[in-house]
Amino acid sequence: MTDAKRCDASLAVFLINLDRAGDRLLSMQHKLWRMGFRFERVSAIDGAAIEFPMPDFDEFAFRFKHGRWRNPAEVGCYLSHIECARRLLASNSEFALVLEDDLTFPDDFRGLMDAALKQNEKWDILRLSTVSRGRKFNFSQLTKNRSLAVALTREKGSGAYIINRRAAAWLVDELLPMQLPFDLAFDLEFFVGLKSAFVFPIPVDQQLGFPSQIQGERRRRFHRSRGHYFTVLPYRMFVETARLLARFAQLLGHLTNERTKPAIYGKERYGPEEMPPIHSQARRIGKM
Repeated sequence: MTDAKRCDASLAVFLINLDRAGDRLLSMQHKLWRMGFRFERVSAIDGAAIEFPMPDFDEFAFRFKHGRWRNPAEVGCYLSHIECARRLLASNSEFALVLEDDLTFPDDFRGLMDAALKQNEKWDILRLSTVSRGRKFNFSQLTKNRSLAVALTREKGSGAYIINRRAAAWLVDELLPMQLPFDLAFDLEFFVGLKSAFVFPIPVDQQLGFPSQIQGERRRRFHRSRGHYFTVLPYRMFVETARLLARFAQLLGHLTNERTKPAIYGKERYGPEEMPPIHSQARRIGKM
C-alpha cells in the first residue's frame, strides 16, 4: 500500500470553504497537494442563507454564555465544523484533519502529522493553530523542533486541528444546539473527559491577508449592553476555573507517564525524516 493510500485510510482531510471563496480554495488546494494530502472540500454553510429561529442554535443560551447577539456567519462556521465531525463518523477513517481556508503551513507539516498520529493515545483533539497567546506547557517531544503541549487557559481559533472518533461523536451529539462560537465550544472537552493538546510551537498560521469572513461581520451590532456581564462573567469564571484544574491534572498525568517510560523507549523515537507513513502503527480507536 502506498503512503498516500495509508494516509487516506487513517486520516481524512476536510477543507471548509464557502462556495463564493474560490480564491481561498485555489490557494489551499495548491498547498495541500504540494504536501501530498488528498482532501475533501466541505461546502461551508453560508450564514446569509440561514433562517432563524433554527433548532441547531440556542439564542437564549448564546446570549447568556457569550453575551452577544447572534452572528449568522459565526453560526454558519459552527455548523460547518460539526458537519466535518459527522463526515468523519460516516467514514472508515480514524482521524480527521479539519482545516479552514485561510492557512499557511510549515515545511515540516507532513512529518509533524506522522509524529502526532504515532502519539494519538495522548489526545482526542490536537490543535494546530490558535489566535491566542496563552502559555503552552510541553509534555512530550514530537519532532526535533516541536512538542505536544497543554494550554491551561482559554484559546481561540479553530483554523486547523485533528480529532479522533471519540471527539467527533462528542461534537455531533453534545455540541448542538450551538451555545458558543465553535472555537470556544470545542475548548470545553475536559467537561466530558476528553484530552486536548497543542502542537508547540504552533505550526499552522491563521494570520493571512484574506479578510475574515466571520470577524469582518462581527460589528457592534452583535454586541450586547454592559448588563450581559451579570451572566457572562460568572459563567466564564466557572469555566476558566474548571479548565485550569482539569488541564493541570492532565498535564501532571502526561509528565508522570513520560518519566516512567522504559529507558528503551528513547531508542524507538524517529527523526522527522525517518518517520513511517501517517498512522501506520497507531492504535485503533473504536467507534462510540
